[in-house]
Amino acid sequence: MASKLGAARYGKDNVRVYKVHRDQKTGVQTVVEMTVCCLLEGDIETSYTKADNSVVVATDSIKNTIFILAKQHPVTPPELFGSIIGSHFIEKYSHIHVAHVSIITHRWTRMTVDGKPHPHSFLRDGAETRNVQVDVTEGKGIDIASSIAGLHVLKSTASQFWGFVRDEYTTLPEVRDRILSTEVDATWRWKLFDNVSQVQADTARFDNAWSAAREITLNTFAKENSASVQATMYNMAEMILGAVPQVESVDYSLPNKHYFEVDLKWHKGLKNTGQDAEVYAPQSGPNGLIKCTVVRPSTAKL
Repeated sequence: MASKLGAARYGKDNVRVYKVHRDQKTGVQTVVEMTVCCLLEGDIETSYTKADNSVVVATDSIKNTIFILAKQHPVTPPELFGSIIGSHFIEKYSHIHVAHVSIITHRWTRMTVDGKPHPHSFLRDGAETRNVQVDVTEGKGIDIASSIAGLHVLKSTASQFWGFVRDEYTTLPEVRDRILSTEVDATWRWKLFDNVSQVQADTARFDNAWSAAREITLNTFAKENSASVQATMYNMAEMILGAVPQVESVDYSLPNKHYFEVDLKWHKGLKNTGQDAEVYAPQSGPNGLIKCTVVRPSTAKL
């Protein structure tokens, strides 16, 4: 049977990297912990089709390279570090033409002790991560997508859902007040960068965009009397586009974490529904999942 390799990429996943910066003058230390994945594409098909390993940069070498680059270069913002890693591989090896770098930055927050920020102690105050996807393509440039992931939020009121399609399949009641909870996954995609120098020219933009996206997400979630998850996520995305001119599109993926009233009237007529509801049963599944991509008018497809 004649066959042809349609696509191939390989590399090293789950490279755990921790870096500490020690300020010798102040004694303050700053830590960054990441999980890195780097996958390579290029003229590597013979390693699959002809058992020719001469075109393979060993995945162990990829891991070693990530550690060495972390020593030699800044690892923050992650958008820059991902660009440095990806560019290294297409510049170092002439047969490698694309590098895909994913970085998950794990949350360490400086402790406050005796009312002051502690110089070298930190706590993990949530499952939230700051993620980036960097795709470096020879002759094309650097594509960067930045993300907030695993940010759990809940509001106990100021959310509603009504006016939806009702037919013979519908059992869900309309509600004018409900609990709204979700795990935020938000991604904003940057305009194409030509090279690492362009990424490095203004690294503050990446931290500023992350802070703006996070603040917009939290403020909108808290303040808006939500008509639906769809409407709220669109408003969030639109505001991020307005706050960060260099971003071309914003994606949100919001699972609806349901909390259902528990009817207790079977026990001595105890009221726990509607306006009397205080005790709820958190649901693990099934759950709603709502997604959207919001783009600037100039990039929207008709």
